[in-house]
Amino acid sequence: MSVTAARRGRWTDLPVLLVAVVWGSSYLAAKGVTTERTVLAVLVLRFAVALPVLVVAGRHRLRALSAVQLRGAGLLGLILSGIFLLETYGVVHTSATNAGLIISLTMVFTPIAESRVRGTALPGTFMAAAGLSVLGVALLTQGAGFSAPTGGDLLMLGAAVARTVHVLAMSRMESVRGADALSLTTVQLGGAVAVFAVLSAVPGTGASPWAAAAAFSGGDWLGLLYLAAFCTLFAFFVQMWAVRRTSPSRVSLLLGTEPVWAAAVGIAVGGDRPGWLGLLGALLVLAGTAWGRSVADREREPGKPSEVPAVETGTEAAGAGAAV
Repeated sequence: MSVTAARRGRWTDLPVLLVAVVWGSSYLAAKGVTTERTVLAVLVLRFAVALPVLVVAGRHRLRALSAVQLRGAGLLGLILSGIFLLETYGVVHTSATNAGLIISLTMVFTPIAESRVRGTALPGTFMAAAGLSVLGVALLTQGAGFSAPTGGDLLMLGAAVARTVHVLAMSRMESVRGADALSLTTVQLGGAVAVFAVLSAVPGTGASPWAAAAAFSGGDWLGLLYLAAFCTLFAFFVQMWAVRRTSPSRVSLLLGTEPVWAAAVGIAVGGDRPGWLGLLGALLVLAGTAWGRSVADREREPGKPSEVPAVETGTEAAGAGAAV
């Protein structure tokens, strides 16, 4: 690699790494702006800010989507709405550190689920890495002593499963293959916002978007704009730019550092105190997911048949924010 190419690669890596940092911080940002009664309102407001920008940016390509692609993207939007609901309700009821680390289990759940769909066996090293991650989550959720996981921990675990379903659906649905990434993400988010808006109109589901917006402080609005502008729009456009300049695997590797930043922000800024047992669990989660990713990368070396399916980044990660 030439010096110029190496320098260009480093400059490309920096914005992608910043996306991972932003996503890692999004759990604390969402926790700061959301309560149990404002989950739906915050989701509507967040994407009501981001969605028009995506529509304007991709208006010409949106018109090129076929009816079949629109229906497929709409179905993915329903799954995406479930992910956001689980993640946002989950982060309200657990710590930002737990939320960011538990959701990272998607990186091991996805290859396992895909292997079952394909009917293939995963390497023993990958299964060992997956087991290490699961053990880490079990310790992480105990804090200073053994107790039942909180409802928020279980919701985040459900969100990790839902993300896995979303990735598999995106990779296997014929109807969305070949669809433009920006258009696909825009339709998915539009479908998710429609679900949130309908649910928020149901009596007993919490504050309406208008009531929540009226009650927001200046800090709440800053948090909401941070989630919309940086965790959604900035993240998506940086990924599109970076994948064109480098490779999807390189982008995926950098984005895989998200749980590290989630833990760092939760402990340093959010004041999370997981205790020694929780810290050990956090280290095991990080080690297990990193090990599993490295096994998958080795299996995908050129000329070598891969037994470990890749975890999608691109539109899946941007659409789900890879964070709340």
